[in-house]
Amino acid sequence: MKTNYEIRYASHPQDAKSYDTTRLRKEFLVERIFTINEVNMVYSLFDRMLVGGAMPVGEILSLESIDPLKSDFFLSRREIGIFNVGGKGCITVDGTNYELDYKEALYIGRGNRKVTFESINASDPAKFYFNSATAHKACPDKKITKENAVILEMGNLEGSNHRFINRMIVSQVLETCQLQMGMTELEPGSVWNTMPAHTHSRRMEAYFYFELPDDQAVCHFMGEPEETRHIWMKNDQAVISPQWSIHSAAATSNYTFIWGMAGENLDYDDQDFYKKTDLK
Repeated sequence: MKTNYEIRYASHPQDAKSYDTTRLRKEFLVERIFTINEVNMVYSLFDRMLVGGAMPVGEILSLESIDPLKSDFFLSRREIGIFNVGGKGCITVDGTNYELDYKEALYIGRGNRKVTFESINASDPAKFYFNSATAHKACPDKKITKENAVILEMGNLEGSNHRFINRMIVSQVLETCQLQMGMTELEPGSVWNTMPAHTHSRRMEAYFYFELPDDQAVCHFMGEPEETRHIWMKNDQAVISPQWSIHSAAATSNYTFIWGMAGENLDYDDQDFYKKTDLK
C-alpha cells in the first residue's frame, strides 16, 4: 500500500480574490480521493482538517501517520469520521471489527490506535472517505447508520432543492471533540444545496460530492458573499471551504454530498445567512 498526502495552507480572503481558476483549484479542490490500494489525504491548515480516502482492493490498508502530524499514530492527537461510499467494507480498530455498508459511518476517537481498511469483496471494493480533526480528549468509537441520524427534510422541487440532511456524526447522536459530519441527499429534479448560502466563521467545512453521474458536473460556489467564486467538480471529489467562505453548489443532476466541519463549537445551527439577492 501507499500513503499520499499534501499540505494546503490557509489563505486570506483578500488574497483569494486574485486567484485565477488554476490557483483556486490548486488551493481548495481535492481531485484525487480514491486510488486502488492507496490512502490519499490533504492536510488543510484551516482548523487543521484532514480530508482523504482509502480504497482497498484485495489488500488491507493501514491508516498511517504522516510527517506533519509528528506522531507515531495517526490518531494520537486526532479524531476521525469515516463514511463508506462503495461496496461493503470492514474497518478494524485495535482488533475490533466494524462492518460498514454503503452510506454507513464510523467515528473513532483519539488515541494510539491501529486502524485498517478492508473490502469484503474485491470486485466491489469499499471506498472509505474520511475527515479528521484535532482532539483534546478520547471519545468512544461508534458506528452510525441513517437509522441513528437526525434527519431533516428541507426545500422543495419548485426551488430545485428538495433534500434530506442526515446529521450522523453530530452531538445529538454521539460525543465528539470538534468534528461534525453528515450526508445530504438531493431528490431527483433538485440540484441546489445549502441555499440560502451562509458562512460560519467559527468553523471550516469540507464537502465531498458523490452519486453524480460520470457525464455530469457540479459547480461549487465559494468566496465571500460579495465576492463569490466557483469551482467545477466531478464525482468523488472534495473541496475545502474556509471559515470566511460561503459553501453552496448546483449541479447538472441530483447528487449526494458529505459535509464535515471542525472548529470552535458543535452548534450545527451557528450560521450567518445571506439573502440570495445579496450575493455577488
